[in-house]
Amino acid sequence: MPEFVELKTFYKNLKNASEPVPNEIGNFNIFKVEDLLLPKHKSITYSRRNFYKVSLVTGHSKIHYADQCIEILDSVLVFTNPMIPYFWERISEKHSGYVCIFTEDFFNRFGNIKDYPVFQFADAAVISLAPDDVAQYNDLFLRMYDELHGDYVYKYDLLRNLLMEVIHGAQKMQPATGQPTNGSNASERITSLFAELLERQFPIELNNQVIKINSPSAFAAQLNIHVNHLNKALKETTGQTTTQLINDRLLQEAKILLKSTNWTINEIAWSLGFEEPNHFSSFFKSRAKLTPKAFRQLEVD
Repeated sequence: MPEFVELKTFYKNLKNASEPVPNEIGNFNIFKVEDLLLPKHKSITYSRRNFYKVSLVTGHSKIHYADQCIEILDSVLVFTNPMIPYFWERISEKHSGYVCIFTEDFFNRFGNIKDYPVFQFADAAVISLAPDDVAQYNDLFLRMYDELHGDYVYKYDLLRNLLMEVIHGAQKMQPATGQPTNGSNASERITSLFAELLERQFPIELNNQVIKINSPSAFAAQLNIHVNHLNKALKETTGQTTTQLINDRLLQEAKILLKSTNWTINEIAWSLGFEEPNHFSSFFKSRAKLTPKAFRQLEVD
């Protein structure tokens, strides 16, 4: 799995910045790109962050994002989320712009930030900018930078509005295109993303909790790749098909729920995404060689 970078780790790597004190509005900060540049000789690897990032960057670079490599010659907006691993390869020495970071709870009262396409799909996360667009977005980021360092009482409400203006503006534009990364590395990253999406739905702790992604096509749609591409990558790295991996995890969770809860079979079936209880019973029996009821009774005995 890719390295997972915590917010505290991010701040430790900055020379002149301290992590804001957590509060009810979540964390928000903005930096100038020039203040974040690492030495070119420093080794950089794929990693995920436990926070969201929106970057406005000008300079020659390559963005290795999910299973794509996108070369940047001028200016781009880049949206990254805690799900997608990436790294930024700097080619030219000179880079400028802004990097805005924030946690999900910064938007809790205003909807789910993870539901916006720029934070859902790798292919919508990198937006090339024309010269006029660069000036417009530079003004927005500069306003965020100035407001954050100002003393306006309601500045965080204003910062949310400015950030949403960036997000909505980007979603109206055409994303940049890149070349899929070839070979085993791409398959490994797809497998990692799939596993993360799958595991993020578990454990099921409440009987009104229902998993939303439970088919190969649903996973492929979330990862913005063709289902055949997903199946090929998983087969190459795990030796199993997408359906087999999903079903194995559903069976595992079904056994846990049957063993550790007093939920009805119908409630367990519904939580695992089965619309009909008899479909769940058939699914379970074909794999566990026992009905759900018999398995539960076996565990009791």
